Amino acid sequence: MNQTSRIGVISGPDSTAAQAAIAAAVNDWRAKGARIAGVLSEGHGLPDRSCGAGYLRDIESGERFIIYRDVPAGDSTVCHIDAEGVEAACAAILRRIAASDLVVFNKFGKLEAARQGLWRAFEAAVAVGKPSLLALSEKHAGAFRAFAPDAAWLAPEREALSRWWDTMRAGPASAAQ
Repeated sequence: MNQTSRIGVISGPDSTAAQAAIAAAVNDWRAKGARIAGVLSEGHGLPDRSCGAGYLRDIESGERFIIYRDVPAGDSTVCHIDAEGVEAACAAILRRIAASDLVVFNKFGKLEAARQGLWRAFEAAVAVGKPSLLALSEKHAGAFRAFAPDAAWLAPEREALSRWWDTMRAGPASAAQ
């Protein structure tokens, strides 16, 4: 089995639905004892912004990483993601990968397509064969497919995520079927 076949990805035009599905699944799985490393996305709540980057919340510790920059008034069309905040979240994920059952990434987006942001954590999780779950910005699907051509494409629905996770927990032999 290829290491990238242990990656579950949700892609679609509604990033909010993907994020909500991942967060709900993570809460369920943690309640059942799964050790999950990674980050979940939280909105910034700022008015008149086209960029949704707000915060990344560490799943295990609850630490909140600010991932947006203030942009000048009237410049609401500019992406305001703060790469430094994402890098800090990446460092936290890297520390927890070895002890985890699953690694969750909020999204493979612009920074990861450029091999920045959470890239090092993605790469590390795949290298050690950890199941990984993430949302994908459709704009960066080509870069993602180049990295993980055998990823499992999942619907943003609890049932689809649960089936995938059950397969991952059953082990590599089950996932190869």
